Amino acid sequence: MPTFVKNQRGVRNWKEASGWLEWRGIEDIECITPDQAGVARGKMMPSKKFTSNTSLALPSAVFMTTISGGYPEDGNGFAYPEDDGDLKLLPDLSTLSVVPWESDPTAQVICDLVHQDGRSVEFTPRNVLKRVVAAYAKHGLRPVVAPEIEFYLVRKNPDPDYPLTPPVGRSGRPIGGGQGYSIAGVNEFDELIDDIYHFSEGQGLEIDTLIHEEGAGQLEINLRHGDPVELADQVFMFKRTIREAALKHETYATFMAKPIQGQPGSAMHIHQSIVDKKTGKSIFSGPGGEETEAFFHFIGGMQRHIPNALVMLAPYVNSYRRLTQAASAPVNTKWGYDNRTTAFRVPRSDPASRRVENRIPSSDANPYLALAASLACGLVGMLEKIPSEAPVGTSVNEDEIELPRGLLEAVELFEADDKLRDILGDSFVSTYAAIKKAEFETFMEVISPWEREYLLLNV
Repeated sequence: MPTFVKNQRGVRNWKEASGWLEWRGIEDIECITPDQAGVARGKMMPSKKFTSNTSLALPSAVFMTTISGGYPEDGNGFAYPEDDGDLKLLPDLSTLSVVPWESDPTAQVICDLVHQDGRSVEFTPRNVLKRVVAAYAKHGLRPVVAPEIEFYLVRKNPDPDYPLTPPVGRSGRPIGGGQGYSIAGVNEFDELIDDIYHFSEGQGLEIDTLIHEEGAGQLEINLRHGDPVELADQVFMFKRTIREAALKHETYATFMAKPIQGQPGSAMHIHQSIVDKKTGKSIFSGPGGEETEAFFHFIGGMQRHIPNALVMLAPYVNSYRRLTQAASAPVNTKWGYDNRTTAFRVPRSDPASRRVENRIPSSDANPYLALAASLACGLVGMLEKIPSEAPVGTSVNEDEIELPRGLLEAVELFEADDKLRDILGDSFVSTYAAIKKAEFETFMEVISPWEREYLLLNV
């Protein structure tokens, strides 16, 4: 992985923020923060009110909401605060940027959540990731990450009873599959992609590359590497950006893990390396360029604990439709050198850029939680000196599925892993598990076409 790049977008203090807003003629500000699903929650206000030391708050229940808008039941270590007290929004001014798709001059800023007395709120996603990064810092280490996000462009589909279909490109024909790395496939959406780049540049977001993936209308954006919190912020904002650009062109952009039957799923691959804070060098490579014990232990930690953290990487019932045999996705915890059929791939690189790519997360995952889970598993491996298995050089994504097959199984493993609970925080684990159980119960209320097709007249 190349030299660490610091995000240069940042406003450092309120004086600079006031000047930044005034110079751009900003009228309104969106104060946003990711909920457990990665959905932007927050408040909008006039810029003058934002700079007047106004206290911002959200109810704590916002961060206990399921993707369908419901709430979990008390129990198994989870309980609502008795007063559903407000949590304070604390703007991170380094994330202040314009909202380029708004017609009126508008800015946005990502906020952290703190209690009324200033304590960090343990169970909110951005704070969970910060907690993991702090655990690395405690041992003199700094993680560096680079996410790759896949998504589909699909025709507008306001009726959820109908399957999603590929969009029509500039050729006037529906997009077909099998166009991995096709420039012609990318060119089908020239104007939409131009808007993605334009919107991203306006927000200071750095796209490394953009490609057409294998699926019909499936694209992938690769981000430059850097600090985990900053990169999670970028993914959080990229998802908003891509959706807005797509809507401008009468198209949906979806980050569902498996949106179209018969097409490949969408992943969020995470490249990871660990740097010694004192030397600034990767701990994955020794003085002679050889692989270190820390490198193998990082992989060993992911092999042992990623199945227990899978609910953070594959958070919905739909996520598990992607993790199936022969679906271009991992089905176990094997690792290998430049082997894209494994869960953990070590790309070809020089020793200074040695990194481990986690190919299990799906693009529907909350980026803060996916990064937190992956890095936590690697840290446990290094601290516990967990040995890795031998690398594999053959295709292994058609082997027996060793990962949890569904949401409830993943939640059960998640709650039982005390090592992860110690790093991620007890209140987060209890809250997140309760939300996922509630979401599963909501899913079970829906009767699928498969049931009507095969059970209606046969049983």
